Amino acid sequence: MRKMDLGLFISVIIISLFGLLMVYSSSNVWAAYKFDDAFKYAKSQGIFLLIGIVLMYKFSKIDYFLYYKYGNKIFSICFVLLILVLFVGTTRNGSKSWFGIGPFGIQPSEFMKLAMMIFTSKYLYNNRKDISNIKKGVIPILLLTMAIFVLIMLQPDFGTGVILVMGVIGLLFVGGVNIKFFFKIGLLGIIGIVGLIAAAPYRLKRILSFLNPWSDPLGSGFQIIQSLYAIGPGGLFGFGLGGSRQKHFYLPEPQTDFIFSIISEEFGFLGILIVSGLFVFIIYKAIKISLNCEDLFGKYLAFGIIFMLGFQAVLNLSVVIGLIPVTGVTLPFLSYGGSSLLITMCSMGIILNISRQNR
Repeated sequence: MRKMDLGLFISVIIISLFGLLMVYSSSNVWAAYKFDDAFKYAKSQGIFLLIGIVLMYKFSKIDYFLYYKYGNKIFSICFVLLILVLFVGTTRNGSKSWFGIGPFGIQPSEFMKLAMMIFTSKYLYNNRKDISNIKKGVIPILLLTMAIFVLIMLQPDFGTGVILVMGVIGLLFVGGVNIKFFFKIGLLGIIGIVGLIAAAPYRLKRILSFLNPWSDPLGSGFQIIQSLYAIGPGGLFGFGLGGSRQKHFYLPEPQTDFIFSIISEEFGFLGILIVSGLFVFIIYKAIKISLNCEDLFGKYLAFGIIFMLGFQAVLNLSVVIGLIPVTGVTLPFLSYGGSSLLITMCSMGIILNISRQNR
């Protein structure tokens, strides 16, 4: 087995360490007030980051063909966990998405995202001759995807569900499904989203606050207004590390979904360029690994993982700058969250292993 792609490995470490620094910078005021410990969130994230780096290195040495062999079992375990969390899970911020383990929490929907990429890659590999047949090759995997989406929506966690669905659709596209089919799926998706909005009044409030945040500046529009107040004054170089004003009880829990707002405020346009550049480089390297992979399963798996990660990053950034309604999606590598960070690091380890075996 050859050496791993050091450029990808080092860039992941750099952006993750910067994420840890920003978790501390964005959360220290709130953590000191609520827990009397300014390092509360940073310590938890640091523990998960250390574990994540070790797991990324270990996963880079695990033959990715094992995921093909055990893909169905991995998927089945994650599917059962998605059901169990609805009954015995812990509720946080209105979502029953977590298994509480002491001060930490495990979010099974994060594990399902990776499991679904493995399972779909295996499915496409095994059914590559039938993929042009919509009824026989495409409908079965889409029905399964919708079943998982429903389970995630029952928590509810709309953002994670959308990311998972888009990951599967991205894989189907590169798998050779006729592009006309995606227009039909897109139409059904719009109808489904309208139905979901109509079924939950809070989602309608998010849509209205997205269109005009000032219609409810102290309610549904509060978060996006405070986010824009953070991004706007940052200028070219920002206020410097620790200089954010919005983290002083204005922007709610800035260490999670809106951490990019604090990065923009403290490091300005330069910080935006650096973070965006790291993301672009990581995505570029992973896509190149996918294209160079001689094995079709590995090609699908690498693409599915990085497409889903890239889509999640774009979704988060679009929310933060007010392009789309608030969805509750974390920014990979940077946002506070143990499950998200661990799965992201394991996913990068898988891509590194694919690069090892195909360089």
